[in-house]
This record gives sequence, C-alpha cells and structure tokens, in this order.
Amino acid sequence: MPKGYPRYALAVMVGIVFLNYVDRYVLPSVAIPIEHEFHLSDAGFGALTTAFLLVYAIAALPFGIWGDRGIRRNVIGVGVCIWSVATLFTGLARSFTQLFAARALLGVGEAGYFPAGTSLLGDYFPQQTRGRAMSIWSAGSYLGIAVGFSGGGLIASRLGWRPAFYLTAVPGLILGLLAFRLREPVRGAAEAGGGKAGAIRRVTVADFRSLARIRTLRATIASETILFFVLAGSAAWLPTYLSRSFEIGTGAAGTIAGGILVVGGLIGCLAGGWLADRRIRSAGPRGNLEIGMIGFGAGAVLVVVALSVSSLALFAPALLLGVIALSLYSGPFTAIKQDVVVPTLRASGVTLALLVEHLFGDSYSPFLIGAVSDGLHSIRLALLILLPPALLLAALAAATGLGAARGDAEGMQARWAATAVGALEVSR
Repeated sequence: MPKGYPRYALAVMVGIVFLNYVDRYVLPSVAIPIEHEFHLSDAGFGALTTAFLLVYAIAALPFGIWGDRGIRRNVIGVGVCIWSVATLFTGLARSFTQLFAARALLGVGEAGYFPAGTSLLGDYFPQQTRGRAMSIWSAGSYLGIAVGFSGGGLIASRLGWRPAFYLTAVPGLILGLLAFRLREPVRGAAEAGGGKAGAIRRVTVADFRSLARIRTLRATIASETILFFVLAGSAAWLPTYLSRSFEIGTGAAGTIAGGILVVGGLIGCLAGGWLADRRIRSAGPRGNLEIGMIGFGAGAVLVVVALSVSSLALFAPALLLGVIALSLYSGPFTAIKQDVVVPTLRASGVTLALLVEHLFGDSYSPFLIGAVSDGLHSIRLALLILLPPALLLAALAAATGLGAARGDAEGMQARWAATAVGALEVSR
C-alpha cells in the first residue's frame, strides 16, 4: 500500500462524514417551515429526529457485525448510498408519515458506514497518531453541521425547504462509489503485533459480552450516552432557539448556528486530538478520557452562561467557547475505544456503543426537550433545566474508566499478539 494512502482514505472518510452531517442537520435548519406546512408542535417535530436516531441505533447492530465479518469498504459504500436516497425522499415527502419514514430510512443508511469506517481507519493509523486521525475525521462532521444549518436555512429562505434536501443526494452517491473503491487494510495492520489476513470470523453474542466487560469501554459509552442527549437536543433546537429568542429569520438563524458550530467544532476537534496525543505520552491511554472530562465540565458552565444572556452579541461568543469545550472529546474518545478493543471486533465495539448511546442517549432528546418546551412555553428554560446537569454527569461517567484505561489497552495488545501467534502456529 502506498505510503500516503492512509491520508487519501482519511480524506474520503472526511468527505463522507461531512455529507452525512449535512444530510442530518438540514432538517433542524428548516424546522419552522416544516412545522408550519405539516401543522406540527415542537414535540411533533422532535419526533422526526427521534425516528432517525432510534432506527440508527438498531440498524447499527447488523451493519456492525457485517463490518467485522465482511469487506468494510462495501459496508461503507452501501450505507452512504442508502442515506443519500433517503435524503432525496425527505424532500419529496408530501405528508408527515412520508417525512417520518424518510428520516427513519436515513437512520438505516447512516448506521451502515460509521462502525465499519471507524474500524477501517483504526487499521490505517497506529495508536500514536490515531487520536489526531480520528479528530480530523470528526472535524468533517462539524463542517457538515455548519453547512447543513447555514446552507439549509439560506436555501429554504429563498427556494423553500425541499430543495435543501435535493442538493445533497447526488454528492452522496458519488462518495458512495469512492468508498467502494477504497483499499481494504489487513485487520490489525497498525498494531504493534502486526496484521493478520485471516482475522475475519463470525461475531457471536459471547463477543459482545466480552466487549461489555471492558471497563474503559463501558465508561466511554456511559459518558457518551449522556453527552449525546445534550448534543442531539441542542443541535436540533439551536436554530429555533435563535429565531425565537433573538427574533431573527430562518436563514440568519441557520447561518449563525452553522458558523458557531463549524468554528467551535473544528477548533475543539483538532485541539482535542492534539492535546490527547500529547497527554497520553505521560499519562497513557487515560489521557484520552481526561481531555473529554475537562471539556464536559467547562461546557456545562459555558452553556449556562450562553442561555442566561439576552443579547445575541453575548450569546454567540459564550456558545462558541462551549462548542469548543464540548468538541474536545470526539477524537480522543473514538481513539480509546479502538485502543482497548482487538481489531477483529472494532466494528462490533462501535456498534455496541452506538446501540446504547443512541437508544438511551439522544434518540428521545429532541422530543423530550420539545415536550418540556411545550409545557413550560419556553425553549430556553427547557435547555437550561436539562443540559448543564447532564454534562456534569457525563464527566463523572468518564472518570469511572480512568483507573482501567492503561490495563485495558495493554490487555488488548496482549490478546492480539496471542491471537497472531496462534494463527502462525495453525498455518504451519
């Protein structure tokens, strides 16, 4: 494999995650016109995101198993093509039922690429640079959120909300074709013990039980489950909050929300990966968890500040700093989940994380926040009551894995080395 090929594969995956999040976050940017057209309450609109996230969590299970048993580039390509078609169907919907079904189908497609993509990149980049690689990949999601928010809002204000979905379908299909053409690295190629070509095997229930016994993985999943409640809820309602609180139009609200998220997200993601890779030199793998915990604590304070001010000029910088803090975790947490799981089970490990995090974290968050907003007649109060305490709980959950991180990472390397030796003896 050419020396620079991992960077090319990373670039393709960044493009995919970028468009993934464009597709996902066009919806909240056009919340107000959709609510008007289909006569929806806040809770009703929140149910659209809940449909996507529930299906996403459940569909991740078969796609994750396929990612560990099959050719990962094919799993990624199929997923990308499915969600591109689902995005087109969203724009074509003529009833709430059709819209609901299209967003559910989007969940099927997006569940396809992420477990296999995480496993694929884990075999392109070694532990020493994995945090930075995963942070660069995650940075693409923030670019996608920004374009989804700002582009969706601007297109909706000029052409209506439907064209905002049409324009993202074709690029998705092109990226799907590029995914099918990626080179498949040998599983474990980036580990100290080397790769093993015959590593693909059947994934069993016992494998998932063994994953659940990894304390660092449990801590990371628990922390992200709580965090995802915050992230999904705030992202789903941010453009609406801006429109209602500061009396600005859909286009302006989407542009402001997108700008804050892309700048803060890029800074936070890239800084988090850099800080974590430096921290693990002295602290070991637990450094990944520490960076996320610092971000969650700072983010809780900054969210309170942002939601407590009545001026857009004060709200924007406070939220920007909050987004930076809450984005620090992304690369480090993705990296440590790879560091403690053997290469043959990495897609399944991501699947387990997605299933728990989305079912119990963000699947109901937009709906619940919308329902609380309906009850209190204030989206501001709903966000203030629910989000900051959750961020503090996310930090505490991550702390439960600090003592086990080094041992879990070393245990993975030992198990992988033993597996490779066993395979060599069998081949003789």
